[in-house]
Amino acid sequence: MPSSTDSPAVLPGLVTQAERLIELGVHTVAGITADEMRAYAEKAEGAPGAAAAEGALLAVHPRRAPASALAPLLRRDGKPGFVVTDMPDVDEFAPCAVELPDAPLYLVHGVDRGDDMANWSPEEALPALTERTRTPLVLTEGIHWILQQPAVLERNRCFMTIGSRLRKPNGTLDARTPAIWISNGTGRDGKERRNAPKVGWCWWGNRHTWLGFGSATTRTS
Repeated sequence: MPSSTDSPAVLPGLVTQAERLIELGVHTVAGITADEMRAYAEKAEGAPGAAAAEGALLAVHPRRAPASALAPLLRRDGKPGFVVTDMPDVDEFAPCAVELPDAPLYLVHGVDRGDDMANWSPEEALPALTERTRTPLVLTEGIHWILQQPAVLERNRCFMTIGSRLRKPNGTLDARTPAIWISNGTGRDGKERRNAPKVGWCWWGNRHTWLGFGSATTRTS
């Protein structure tokens, strides 16, 4: 059964996406030159069979551009994104049961916000995504998506990125699962952050009516 969503369906072309990342300085964070990023995008758009790249998301591998560096680049109502204070280990949430291309830059195909899974727990959503032959987004992919399409992040229609998990020293998985939503400016967020993009976490077994599950069909290098 395919997933359904009302989130924006059409991403900019890869060359346009590359220019957006360069404008934000993501290439510098990743140790990639602007020319290298442009060349990758141009090659992907112009290669034989490039139609498969239409609608794809250009992503930088999290080893090169971690979530802590990308989150502040998000903007909503003129306010920068942030990582919640009780997630200082955000960059330790690594791909789990998800295989990323072993390359600095890669493409994520068929991104979807998973609105139809709102009010599901991550524990319930993961096997359902697998059954749909979809792969959950990792946290940095979710951030990349919003950098290219800020409208993806809507009140009451935000999403989790359960492809990223933290494995504890004893080998078990941390019960926290990353998500991206919009701050209400309460508690430790601070009133000044109301309406800002927020990288936080939810428990593996909890449900939230306003969180879907970001996923994709595949990834290619």
